[in-house]
Amino acid sequence: MQRNTAIAVGLLVALCAALVFVLGRSKTTGSPARANIASARSLASALPSASAATPALSASAPTPSADLPPSEGFDVLPDGRKVPELPSGSPKQVGFGVVVVAYQGAQAAPLDARNKAEAKRRAEGLLADAKLDFAAAVAKGDRGSTADAGHVPRDVLEPAVEYLLFTLKKGDVCAEPIDTPRGYWIVRRND
Repeated sequence: MQRNTAIAVGLLVALCAALVFVLGRSKTTGSPARANIASARSLASALPSASAATPALSASAPTPSADLPPSEGFDVLPDGRKVPELPSGSPKQVGFGVVVVAYQGAQAAPLDARNKAEAKRRAEGLLADAKLDFAAAVAKGDRGSTADAGHVPRDVLEPAVEYLLFTLKKGDVCAEPIDTPRGYWIVRRND
């Protein structure tokens, strides 16, 4: 009986870890996935062996590098202004490409990622490339960079990214790198 209980608890822990991994890879701000992640974390913390078996479940939010001030929940534009409402004529969804520049503490950043200040300088350098040849900038970006990330509807991305992306003209690249939970993003609206 104890063996069956141990197997059941182990399977439940593995299921919770898989759920957190899959939902954590989605773009979560303002989406139901954020609530699902919180539920999975609370479920995992209720299991006595879950925190030891899956440390990612109990991990707190990444802490930004001390060399730059933290972003205010990613709801401010690169110039520091609060994100305004999208204009009424904005599309319901857009196709986009992204150049990612990860930094220490960002989601899915490698252990040897650069600090936030270095990442910002790198992103600013890649921005000039992206305006001339987006595909070349994508090739120089970090893991997750792509010239075609597909289509995204409203209310999926962080407010600053969404506002800048949905107000770009087709084919345009954002004017500045955007700080996101996954690192700095340079976005281009494809359609």
